[in-house]
Amino acid sequence: MTESTLKNKIQTSMVAAMRAQDKIRLGVIRLIQAAIKQQEVDERIVLNDEQVLNLLDKMIRQRRDSIKQFELAKRDDLVQKEVFEIDTIQEFLPPPLTQQEIQSLIADAITETGASSVRDMGKVMAILKPKLQGRADVGEVGILIKSQLN
Repeated sequence: MTESTLKNKIQTSMVAAMRAQDKIRLGVIRLIQAAIKQQEVDERIVLNDEQVLNLLDKMIRQRRDSIKQFELAKRDDLVQKEVFEIDTIQEFLPPPLTQQEIQSLIADAITETGASSVRDMGKVMAILKPKLQGRADVGEVGILIKSQLN
């Protein structure tokens, strides 16, 4: 299996953060690397770019959930920390899709699957998920799909 170019980019960013003595950014990049290494050890595999993207998506979702909890607890200091971590993680994701691009992908997927009701949503999501990985919030896309299938 070939070495992940995304993991190389993360490694290069870590070295740059070390040289710049940016301890906060370095900490976030080390968290990313630790999560990658943990999954590789747990599953006894070497992650490819797609698997690393899945992991980064999961890390962002976790931080968004944390932000909601911290906002309820009125802990703005922790909210800011989580926002910084999300911003840093997103640097390694492909550029996000625009709303128009997402709508176009949804319309194409609905046409391709012949979906006519919410029961067909799984088929549509199966086609869209690989295209959206790291580029859009799948939960929000699910809401858009439901609105178009009603």
